[in-house]
Amino acid sequence: MTDWIVPDWPAPAQVRAVFTTRAGGVSAAPYDALNLGDHVGDVLADVQANRARLADAIAAQPVFLQQVHGRVVAHLTGPSQAPVVADASFTTQPGIACTAMVADCLPVLFTDTRGTVVAAAHAGWRGLLGTDGQGVLESIYKEITVQAHVASAQAATEIIAWLGPCIGPTAFEVGPEVPAAFIAQQPEAAALFVRHGPDKWLANLPGLARLRLQALGLQGIYGNDGSLDWCTVNHPSRFFSYRRSGVCGRMAACIWLQA
Repeated sequence: MTDWIVPDWPAPAQVRAVFTTRAGGVSAAPYDALNLGDHVGDVLADVQANRARLADAIAAQPVFLQQVHGRVVAHLTGPSQAPVVADASFTTQPGIACTAMVADCLPVLFTDTRGTVVAAAHAGWRGLLGTDGQGVLESIYKEITVQAHVASAQAATEIIAWLGPCIGPTAFEVGPEVPAAFIAQQPEAAALFVRHGPDKWLANLPGLARLRLQALGLQGIYGNDGSLDWCTVNHPSRFFSYRRSGVCGRMAACIWLQA
């Protein structure tokens, strides 16, 4: 689809990735048009038709997760009909698309420079924060290093990440418990929160993700830089946004190894 976003990053040729927008589907308002979420109140037949369109367009099989804002990682070995409860997935199997559904949360795609493994993570602030400094990004990074047989000393240069559209730093209002929790884990996170009235702060979600990835040593981080073009809230004709609309569809970030 011409409106979908293809990541601009130095992934190997056999690694393909895409981020869907609202364009190209059959769902009626307020899910118009390419809603890929089957849990948001849309007509199930329309969702299934939209998912079939996605599979046809990428010539791969997307595996949709039952996301719970956690840090569980699923290892995909083939298509799955049963719901997989996780917020990230990885695979080494060609033709299987790791898929993260979003409508304000941050999708993060990963691969290694040899193109042996691909992964997708769904990162809202809860999943990003995790527990004791271990959130969804740390969890998927650990799995990738094992699957790609990358030594820890090499991981900084051999693993790359791409951040997709999400709620931007001018729109993501949070309570004081959010900056307090992130700053307790990483004091430098303080620069990514701006006070926005009594007991309210604006949070830079892609900035927080970059900070976590940099702490892991990643040098190749691409995509969402926090600018307005990437903000789901501020582009209603192109992106779904739960914070803006309440009832809405879901987009997807997919990454796969070409069969």
